[in-house]
Parts: sequence; C-alpha cells; structure tokens
Amino acid sequence: MSDAAQPSAAEVRAAAEAVKAALDRHLDAVERRSGEDDPAVYAAFNELAAAAEVYDELLYDAYDEVTPFEIPGDDTLPAYTGPEEPSALSVLIRRDYAVAEPQRLLSQARRVAELDGGTDSDNGGAGGAAAVGDSVQTAIGVLFGEYEPDEIASRHKEFGLEEGDSTLWVAAGDELAEPGEWLAAPFDQPDPHQVVCRFDVSTVFDEELDDEDDEDDEDDVADEVEEADEEDLEVLGPGN
Repeated sequence: MSDAAQPSAAEVRAAAEAVKAALDRHLDAVERRSGEDDPAVYAAFNELAAAAEVYDELLYDAYDEVTPFEIPGDDTLPAYTGPEEPSALSVLIRRDYAVAEPQRLLSQARRVAELDGGTDSDNGGAGGAAAVGDSVQTAIGVLFGEYEPDEIASRHKEFGLEEGDSTLWVAAGDELAEPGEWLAAPFDQPDPHQVVCRFDVSTVFDEELDDEDDEDDEDDVADEVEEADEEDLEVLGPGN
C-alpha cells in the first residue's frame, strides 16, 4: 500500500455507492431488456464494469485489499443500431509498427529524398539526403509522405519496420461530415453501435492457435500411447 496520494475513506465509500447504483441500473436494464442484444443492457454493463474498476483501485490504494470480482473484457461489437441503408461510411484504420532497423529506415528515406530533391550544388550533390540527416523522425515523415499506407504495410520490412497489431473499423452513417468537421479530432472513438464490421490482426491470435495446436498434439500423442498400450496387451497378453 503506497503512502502517496492515498484516497480517503469517503472516496472509497463513494465509489462503493457508485457500484451499488450501477448494479441497480444494470439489473433494471436486464429486467426491461427488449431482446438478446439490447443496447441498454450493453451500456449498463459497461457502466457497472467501469464503476467496479474504480472501486477496486481505490480499495486497494486505501486498504491494500481487492474485490473478488473479475469482469471479463469483451472485444466483440454490440448490436448494430445504425441506418439500415447507409449513405455514408467512415473507415478507421490503425496499424502499429516498431522501428526495428533504424539504419535501414534512414537509408530508404535518404534514397527517396535524393530522388525527390535532385542535386544541390551547395552541399555537394547530397541535397535530399542531407535534409534527412540522422533523424529517424524526419525519415518517417519522408517515407509516409512518399508511399501510401497500404504500400508501407506490404513492404514494411524494406523500411526497417516490424508489424504490430492492426485494426480496421467500418462505421455507417446517414451522411458525410462537413468538410473539415472532424479534422481536429479524427480518431475519436466511433459509436460502436454503428460499426458494421471490424478486422483485427494480432500475433496474440497466432499464440492462441498455437496453444490450441499444442493441446491437439498432446491429445494425439496420448491417443497414440493408448493405442500402443492396447496393441501391446494384444501381443503380450495372457497365453503368449
């Protein structure tokens, strides 16, 4: 238990009351649900989960105690409540990369800068490359300014990048936003009830498949051992 910025007993009590109120709202939503994927139940669940998390953190900070509750995460989309015939779409894409080979990244950016910038007699013909210098930040700007995101995704190893997780969300709408309307905050979370589909890529899925394959392999080995034992019994059984 930390001595710094510990919550007061009143704060912990208020968080507990918030959990109780969220429980009541969740039960009320469940009792009034209009169907299997009622958005009111989904919203009440999220509110309860958030209140429980706050209470759990304050309880631990104040008293070094935890709750016995564990609310599972849910990465599935809620029921779609957007327009039946969308007339506009928003496509949100996020791709994460690690800069695995900075020198390769710099080399590619210098090559692009030389081709775009031509020669510069003032610096011995190294105009574009000199502009990149040894700045990885500048190199990233050069490469992403030159190539489309999809091309970088397909050629990331050439640029010294290593893929991380990626996701693509397609959200429906009734009409396009006004020009410039969302540019100040383009990546605010869309309404999950208007997301038509999403596509996620992560190595965590490969790990889960590997675990399943390992379990299958163990089962296969166990079956083979059991079959071998049965064969041994047939050959070496009584009377042989």
